[in-house]
Amino acid sequence: MRVIHAVYEKGVFRPTEPVDLPEPSEVQVELRVLTSSEEDRLDSIYSILERRFDSGETDVAARHDEHQP
Repeated sequence: MRVIHAVYEKGVFRPTEPVDLPEPSEVQVELRVLTSSEEDRLDSIYSILERRFDSGETDVAARHDEHQP
């Protein structure tokens, strides 16, 4: 499942981001109307999630089993 944000205008849902689907693709749409405060909150969450985090660790697989029982 993928979440695509869209704006409904003049009877058409317009995605606010690129949608990578082959044409013609049939999709199922579940509607949830967002209030402006929910949109602001989601924007701030997505902003945080889009940032890269540099831990300085170059090989995280090397420490994979460190905390395993």
